[in-house]
Amino acid sequence: MKLQPRLIRQMGLMAVIATGVSSMVGASINVVPFMIHRSVPMIGPYVIWAFIFAAVPALFAGLAYAILGSAMPRAGGSYLYASRGLNPYLGFIASFSQWFGLSLVIGVISYISIPFLRDIALSYDFQKLALALDSSWVRVSLSLIFIWSFVYVNIRGIKSYTNLLIPMVIIIFSLGAIVILSGLFLDTTDFLNTLDPSKRPLYQNANSGSELNWYAFFSAAAVLFSSFIGFDAIAQTGSEAVNPKKNLPLALLIAILGVGLFYFLFTTSVYHIIPWNYIAEQAQIRDISAPGLLSAVLPKGLDTLIIIGATIALINDLPAMLLSVSRLMFAWSKDGIISSKVTTIHPVYKTPVYALVLAGVMATIGVLGSNFAGDFFLGIDIMVTSMLVNFLLMCITVLTLKKKNFNLYQEISVFKKRIFQLIIGWVGIIFLSGFLLIHTYKDLNKEVEAWYFHSTYIWLLVMLLASIVFFFRWNQLKKSKALTQFKNLPLE
Repeated sequence: MKLQPRLIRQMGLMAVIATGVSSMVGASINVVPFMIHRSVPMIGPYVIWAFIFAAVPALFAGLAYAILGSAMPRAGGSYLYASRGLNPYLGFIASFSQWFGLSLVIGVISYISIPFLRDIALSYDFQKLALALDSSWVRVSLSLIFIWSFVYVNIRGIKSYTNLLIPMVIIIFSLGAIVILSGLFLDTTDFLNTLDPSKRPLYQNANSGSELNWYAFFSAAAVLFSSFIGFDAIAQTGSEAVNPKKNLPLALLIAILGVGLFYFLFTTSVYHIIPWNYIAEQAQIRDISAPGLLSAVLPKGLDTLIIIGATIALINDLPAMLLSVSRLMFAWSKDGIISSKVTTIHPVYKTPVYALVLAGVMATIGVLGSNFAGDFFLGIDIMVTSMLVNFLLMCITVLTLKKKNFNLYQEISVFKKRIFQLIIGWVGIIFLSGFLLIHTYKDLNKEVEAWYFHSTYIWLLVMLLASIVFFFRWNQLKKSKALTQFKNLPLE
């Protein structure tokens, strides 16, 4: 009998938490809460409140993942949960949506990490180097080097991956604490004093007379929701985590609550020091980040440290996200939805080598797409649509699992009372559906140069492709009578 390809359980709780944290903290905290003024210009001074509101559906989606992860601790996350607890087609659509969105964002994150290196060069007055880093070919080349370096790290195995990830997470929080503490000692006055006196009146009393635009508020919250995406990477460690029925739900809750608090303190500190209308103005004319904004007011040395911290946070997204999307493909392959070649495990490092290479190829497309579009928000918008659909289907699966697959339902080990499951599922569905409608409406009504700059149309085309792939393979599985596997967990 031929042995099935299998992953090895060797990730402790800290490694699993680090995977989720690394996927969440990066562009989410250093770029999106400030560049949001380009995507939603009417949000004004209400970014913090929109950020808090965006955390609500993320929390309920996380709770849904915790419930499903405790019952189905295997690689594949959303694909496995929905295919066993809702419908195989919807499971593939949910996970293909996630795979496509995250694969592109790996490229986007790699692409937007280069301006952080530029800011370090500027802080030391290396003008020529800064100009070089702003050039298109240098930016694309360095982005691709980052991606393929981390593909290699992931192929080298979980030990190599963990040894890189955990120290970087510690550095990220340590250097991020500089920003949080700066908000206790500095305020808007300190920043205004760094400006030309003739420009100071433009940014004084920034909050006066600014009325809340509810459409802009909900639109911004839908985009800021992307800041909380990433915890789902924890679910992809299901076949490699030690004691997964306990550690997966625990890691999900620690990652969401811990990172959520960090986000709030970090973003509040920046807006406490830098006037929102200055941030909004700068977002319209250049790519900005928290370290770049604060460099004008922080002492020399500290500004460099927070830029380094932000750069590490961005780069640290890459290995965790590559792990996430590669394990999705591994799960599809084990179920026969895509070629069995993708389940190929490296004989020494015990990692899905083909899946990781394919993830690198998709991330490369994300880099090239960002450069072509000239605005990374297209990639962010595609990811938000993808993940809203994904999380919505997870909340629906929490409601349907009991009826669709009672054997797996009995394996749930957190929030076991049905009333809690119903509350989590329905509240998640209501919020996520609202966010999806607002985000889609905003995207379809914005003025762009061509139809393919609407993220909704790109996403629909990708879903059409996914449907064609699925039904072609499904008919083949029907003929071979291999459909009973969709009621059970994959063998380890």
